[in-house]
Amino acid sequence: MSRRGYEGVAVAVPVTVPYVRYSIRAAHWWLARCLAELLKGCGLRKEDMDGFSVSSFTLAPDTAIGLTQHLGLSPRWLDHVPFGGASGIVQLRRAARAVQSGDADVIACVAGDTNHVDSFRLTLANFSQFARDAVYPYGAGGPNASFAFLTAYYMRTYGVKREDFGKLCVAQRDNALRFAHALFKKPLTLEEYLAARPIAEPLHLYDCVMPCAGADGFIVLSEERAKRLGIGYARLLGTIERHNAFATDPVQMRAGWALDRADLYEQAGTGPQDMDFVQTYDDYPVISVMQLEDLGFCAKGEGPAFIRRQSFTWDGSFPLNTSGGQLSVGQAGAAGGSLGLVEALRQLTREAQGRQVKDAKLGLVSGFGMINFDRGLGSGAAILGC
Repeated sequence: MSRRGYEGVAVAVPVTVPYVRYSIRAAHWWLARCLAELLKGCGLRKEDMDGFSVSSFTLAPDTAIGLTQHLGLSPRWLDHVPFGGASGIVQLRRAARAVQSGDADVIACVAGDTNHVDSFRLTLANFSQFARDAVYPYGAGGPNASFAFLTAYYMRTYGVKREDFGKLCVAQRDNALRFAHALFKKPLTLEEYLAARPIAEPLHLYDCVMPCAGADGFIVLSEERAKRLGIGYARLLGTIERHNAFATDPVQMRAGWALDRADLYEQAGTGPQDMDFVQTYDDYPVISVMQLEDLGFCAKGEGPAFIRRQSFTWDGSFPLNTSGGQLSVGQAGAAGGSLGLVEALRQLTREAQGRQVKDAKLGLVSGFGMINFDRGLGSGAAILGC
């Protein structure tokens, strides 16, 4: 398979609209705030932003096209990406090709959701047709049950222990203490992790992502345009995406990264050993481990041993989810798919104050989304460099 590379594509202006646990505002407000911060960050007017990409669970009944009227936009390129945690990577891929082809010059990629007191339950009940017909009516009304199933299977198959997952959670909390927007502000010890109340065995409290409201975003443009604007940027070196991979596996223990990682590294001219940091999609620890294996940082089933060898802190060995990831920052709905991307941009543009990975020049970001009972359907990854 041959394809055009991503030469000349820049990714810039990482924005996080500060998360809150609950909000009475609509998703439209959070996405509008994100767009406003993107415009401020690149010094452009709204009229200059000729591409717009949106991901949100709670924007309904609007989609991206309805949001253009709310925000007073008139883009010549528009995209709506309802892929959950895979959305950030997919938005980036599509926007990059649009810039290369000349369909748009500057594309704002925004993702975010509100979190009313009852909105998360309503989202779960209507997450998919599968959820409506075969999951929610039988009482398994959320991701905790699905990921408990996957976690238990992984633990039985590969010998991972709760202490191993706990090491990831504790390291990410340490990273989060240096990120102003993280909702979790207190240190977490392994003892506290192990003693936390059970949610859905074998998952306990700190294994489960906390829903919240917020938004994240970035812009995609040409390197030439970024230089003219005088903004810091990262170069897009390679990306992959795959949906409904390994559909015949009885239980999901791998995803599309396992099929396409060689393509990803070939595009970027790098290998796993060259990455200075990694940002995985981390609504539950088992999914981070799956990504580390499938992306080639260790072999399948060697995740537990890999965890025991690394520190995962921003200043230690194998910096992972250096802003704290969703497990310590929070999950603002679809913004969870962009949290790792904006953190990667901060690392590569030297904006990761207090948690800057030393001499970071290459980073990998992966996304995972749309859980349907026993598996997530979407996966993707990108390598960025400075």
